[in-house]
Amino acid sequence: MKLLNASWWKVLCVIFLMYTVIAGFLVEVPHLPILHETIRNLYFHVCMWFSMMFIFTVSLVYSIKYLMKPEEDSDIIASEGVNTGIIFALLGLITGSLWAKYTWGAWWINDPKLNGAAITVLSYFAYVVLRSSIDDEQKKARISAVYNVFAYVMMLVFVMIYPRLSGVDSLHPGNGGNPGFNAYALDYHMRIVFYPAVIGWVLLSAWIASINIRLERIKRNNHN
Repeated sequence: MKLLNASWWKVLCVIFLMYTVIAGFLVEVPHLPILHETIRNLYFHVCMWFSMMFIFTVSLVYSIKYLMKPEEDSDIIASEGVNTGIIFALLGLITGSLWAKYTWGAWWINDPKLNGAAITVLSYFAYVVLRSSIDDEQKKARISAVYNVFAYVMMLVFVMIYPRLSGVDSLHPGNGGNPGFNAYALDYHMRIVFYPAVIGWVLLSAWIASINIRLERIKRNNHN
């Protein structure tokens, strides 16, 4: 985690996010039916999911690390990774709901990817509830680490695999037989904003997680 103590990536994060916000609203986008200007939400909604998956993956790695060698710091990083990932999961749901309203005409529809995302968020909320229900710190860390592996598999199944099954109908690009954005929307103008946006939001998730981790370390040291 020494890399997270450096400041260069935080500066890069701020630069990329400022660029995303400014260019995201000013750079030309393809004029597509139904989507129209809402396609700019790609720089926000999709990036929230990238960030969520990144930070949940980090959390998974440290949960596995804890199961292999129980260390308090691994538990801290894993738990705070989940807490941070939930933030971006909720932001993904909110931005997705807004996008759905202005393209599909409803805040929420019976779409497999939307339902899968909701199940993912609920499964990670259950992780938080599980941790809060156990008093013994070692038992809490061990059980939550096992559950975290289960929750991550659930996320992969309901967000990445199930919506892509050929027999499942979905309005999301790249799912249910629909072409992905790469096939018809991500032209040069969008690419020069989208890729920095992904990096910027992912770095922000790492930044928030690092703050949460430091706070939790201080909290536990004070208790000891």
